Amino acid sequence: MLTNPYSAPDFDVYGDAEPERPDEAWPAPVAAGPIDATVSLPGSKSLTNRELVLAALADGPSLLKAPLHSMDSNNMVEALRALGTTIQERPASGAFGADWLVTPAEELTGSTTVECGLAGTVMRFMPPVAALALGPTVFDADPSARNRPMGTMITSLMELGVDLSDDGRRSLPFTVHGTGRVAGGTLTIDASSSSQFVSGLLLSAARFEDGLHLVHAGERLPSLPHIEMTIAALAARGVIVESPAVGEWVVAPGTIGARDIAIEPDLSNAAPFLAAALVTGGSVTLKGWPASTTQVGADLVDLLPLFGATVTLDGDRLTVTGGDRITAVDIDLTTGGELAPALTALAALADGPSTITGIGHIRHHETDRLAALATEINKLGGAVTELEDGLRIEPKPLHGGEWHSYHDHRMATTGAILGLVVPGVKIENVATTAKTLPQFTQLWQTMLGA
Repeated sequence: MLTNPYSAPDFDVYGDAEPERPDEAWPAPVAAGPIDATVSLPGSKSLTNRELVLAALADGPSLLKAPLHSMDSNNMVEALRALGTTIQERPASGAFGADWLVTPAEELTGSTTVECGLAGTVMRFMPPVAALALGPTVFDADPSARNRPMGTMITSLMELGVDLSDDGRRSLPFTVHGTGRVAGGTLTIDASSSSQFVSGLLLSAARFEDGLHLVHAGERLPSLPHIEMTIAALAARGVIVESPAVGEWVVAPGTIGARDIAIEPDLSNAAPFLAAALVTGGSVTLKGWPASTTQVGADLVDLLPLFGATVTLDGDRLTVTGGDRITAVDIDLTTGGELAPALTALAALADGPSTITGIGHIRHHETDRLAALATEINKLGGAVTELEDGLRIEPKPLHGGEWHSYHDHRMATTGAILGLVVPGVKIENVATTAKTLPQFTQLWQTMLGA
């Protein structure tokens, strides 16, 4: 098995995959013509990290089948282990790594440090869990992630009576001084910058003594499908989340049921592969497409035809076929901001100007994605203008050059999409794709017949 530079001593994140070295620019392969490929992808990061948290808080052991093995999920595993959760590998039920048997601790224990890395789910989902542990838990992240919005979670826990010290910064690093209990009750927050604040509180809410009555009072709530994913994951474990009004959720105190859960393939990670069909005028089939799902990547079924694709579903095989051109679009992606980078690449190669709006919140992801997309496409000869909550893309002839990833996995894969038809694109730090898809370069080259 190949050496993995990110793995813990007893935990192999990547299976048989090895990312490119971070200090080597990766020449994005150019498609020789229309591609015709079938692709399988590992599990959803969003589902994996939600299920890890719920399994750690459950009333017995849970088996997570075909989970994602990546930097983000590794950070979540190590965070839960640090608080006393036992996570053991079991024979793989999928093609991308071992299953996980998660056994909750009899009593969560702090007096530890949680390294969030670049994982927003770890920094937003784990502080409420740490509040349920005994002892202090320090939260920190990679330097490039320390400026990600955390104020809403910090003030939320304080308002729920949790002792938390952050030197008034309302950002990482900070320390949760857990007492083994959280009172819960009614809480009003502004989650405009990230729906993960809502999900993070809901995931632990049933373990609060009085449950949680959560109200969002901000102007907008991005990425609603991710909140729906959280609610569905809770429901599968017997925790009912009532929603008496839009932006309002009620969770009664109670147990979280132990369950064996099969993790769906990551449909957001499918975006660059399916986009490749349009860029090359070819066809890509993704295996394992779920019959029903809360993943935002499911929106690709409706979004890609707007760009001129033909989309067909045969059982669990979704096929996207491109034509002789990519159609310009004007779309609102409020519910699907994580798809914006791949769709922006399509717009940069379209037959006319496009506008993608409703994505102002992606300025607060791994990087300011609006600024990064505009900067990198314009460096290659494009014409992208930043809007207050989106991008205006005017297609121009593109040329090769270095494409910076900004430590952002979706920026790296966006460069690969453009590189299919723009010779000479070299992606700086393609290894950042290991955040959610360690096998990206191998899968991409296999798709192209390499």
